Amino acid sequence: MSHNFVLVHGAWHGGWCWRRVTQALQLDHHKVYPVTLTGLGERAHLLSPSINLDTHIDDVISAIEVEELSEVILAVHSYAGMIGTAVADRVPKRIKHLVYVDAVLPKPGESWSSTQSAATQQQRLAAAQATTRFSFPPPDPEVFGLHGADHDWVKRRQTPHPGNTYQAPLDFDMQRVAAVPRTYVSCTQPALATIDPSRLRARDPKFWDGAWLPNSKFVEIQTGHDPMISDPHALTKILLDCAA
Repeated sequence: MSHNFVLVHGAWHGGWCWRRVTQALQLDHHKVYPVTLTGLGERAHLLSPSINLDTHIDDVISAIEVEELSEVILAVHSYAGMIGTAVADRVPKRIKHLVYVDAVLPKPGESWSSTQSAATQQQRLAAAQATTRFSFPPPDPEVFGLHGADHDWVKRRQTPHPGNTYQAPLDFDMQRVAAVPRTYVSCTQPALATIDPSRLRARDPKFWDGAWLPNSKFVEIQTGHDPMISDPHALTKILLDCAA
């Protein structure tokens, strides 16, 4: 049976980062739609201060609607946990399974920055203010546990991330999102520190007053923050399990 996979990258990345997972899913005869968010990847020429969280949410919802997709397995990486949560809130009937790939897991009213330390927030905002288009410069991919050819491949392709996505709050219906079946994929070797609060939430029985639990799974991959690059086989298997 063929399934619909929509793959959404995190900060500084683009649809290119899903290449290995996309190829593996297509070889298994599935339809795969890696979305590149406005201002990033091959759309980096569109980078501007006008890009915000809603821009990126609209990117993904538009891709789903234009392709007339249903029963979508939606995989969201890192920062895109904000986007996946919003999509599950706004078009829940389109989503079969939501997969948070080492991703931000927000509560209503929170922003991407909310789960990060004050020092990290200050550092990122200062870096964005020092640029002409208010954007975050990409980090060294070593922080994602990447080395050798994978490190160099990612370093060549990363682009600055739109800064006005960082402090934008996301309002959503907790129960509506909780009704969508979902899996949290935690990447543990090395674990990216800024994702630690979301990992704890994903495993906490009290998260969202227990509404998280009935439809949720938590799995670990012993690789770094970019599993679509460092362990695409393991991540592909998890995505296929979510589609079953």
